[in-house]
Amino acid sequence: MKMVKYKSLRWIAIVVYSMLAVGCAHFSVLRYGPDRQPREAFERRVEAAFRLQNHMTSEVMILQEVNQDDQNEEAIFQAEQVMQKKCSYLNEYASKEIDELSTGFFLLSQVEDSVADCEAAAHRLEALLKNRQGL
Repeated sequence: MKMVKYKSLRWIAIVVYSMLAVGCAHFSVLRYGPDRQPREAFERRVEAAFRLQNHMTSEVMILQEVNQDDQNEEAIFQAEQVMQKKCSYLNEYASKEIDELSTGFFLLSQVEDSVADCEAAAHRLEALLKNRQGL
């Protein structure tokens, strides 16, 4: 009788532990990015960040072609360099996706960790460009 009790307690402990492990994995594995979004929402966020930073890069390239010497130009170029650095993992990920290469778990993790900083840097550059246009 004592042996049966021990086996049943062990079985219950294994089941409970398994359920907890699966439950925790379910919530952490199926959520992405700093805001722990569902995969589809995170993919849309990453795509939007990629499009924004590409648009900002295009705007800076146009500014360089026009080559107007104004006081904000240096701040804009510095902000663009910061944005490129903050968005480097996102750009690497997009490049690999376009070339249909393996992106790997580590790169996806880096994109998750950096997407908010990339967005913020792109928005800072966007604000500088808007302020310049308002002059």
